[in-house]
Amino acid sequence: RNQARASISSYHHSPESTESSVSARRGKSATMAAAALTLLLLVLLPAGRALATAAGDAHPGYAGAEADTCEPAPGGAPPYGGGAAGRRHGPALEEYGGGHIVDITHAYRPSMPAFAPGATVGPLVRLKASMEDGSEYNLSELRMECHMGTHVDAPGHMNQAHFAAGLDVDTLDLDVLNGPALLVDVPRHTNITAESMKSLNIPKGVRRVLFRTLNTDRGLMWKAAGDMSYVGFTEDGAQWLVDNTDIKLVGIDYISVAAFDHLISAHVAFFKNADIILVEALKLDNVKTGLYMLHCLPLRLVGSEGSPIRCILIK
Repeated sequence: RNQARASISSYHHSPESTESSVSARRGKSATMAAAALTLLLLVLLPAGRALATAAGDAHPGYAGAEADTCEPAPGGAPPYGGGAAGRRHGPALEEYGGGHIVDITHAYRPSMPAFAPGATVGPLVRLKASMEDGSEYNLSELRMECHMGTHVDAPGHMNQAHFAAGLDVDTLDLDVLNGPALLVDVPRHTNITAESMKSLNIPKGVRRVLFRTLNTDRGLMWKAAGDMSYVGFTEDGAQWLVDNTDIKLVGIDYISVAAFDHLISAHVAFFKNADIILVEALKLDNVKTGLYMLHCLPLRLVGSEGSPIRCILIK
């Protein structure tokens, strides 16, 4: 665009004219040509690039959201009062209602780890229209993969038959996603194998279990980089759970329920049947083990095999 303007400008100034009227007409023509060329370039720009120029990727809601990601509120106070000053994104326990409610959902921050070595999710929310820039309203846009941050896997995530059958997040059983749940600590020296599953002695009849692992101890969800050395289920651990327990909801504290070396095989074991729901990247820092009422609500994304999800525990 600048080159086009420079070319037009040089063309305008190079011919010398003795008549001022001719010079004025040429100046007007050059201005009109530059305006027309600018308009043409804007039309031809890719849609995504045009959107980026309309409003920046740095959403104002992110202001201060990264600076407080690892610190508890002063005096351990819960984030009451609202507004940016009430945010608390760190590993401190997030309690509401006098400690009755515990939020176990990670805030969706640009520095949140993505599922790739050293990667972060980057900005997820962009301001399409801004009152500060003269709009009559503020309007944000969300752009993200459906398996980022605290999220749910539907059966079609790694089972094509389930996907083709329409078993998306909109069909997930809310009765499984809400109800009594057991929070357990997994042995720290291992992935979740068949042997470690046996050692947990989870009683028959327990349908929802949240597995806290070495991932929480290492603070992996607070690192601004994906780490593929995370702990997760091995194939034999997943198969043992399917064959020997009544668990229908499996929750874990990193982006994937399956250990990296068993990424596909463990998911396949879980999803052979369509009755198991996986909830990943739960915020289990400083939550005591034991029995809670779990409430998890995904978005009703028709056709999608995954969704962001808000999960809380009721003591």
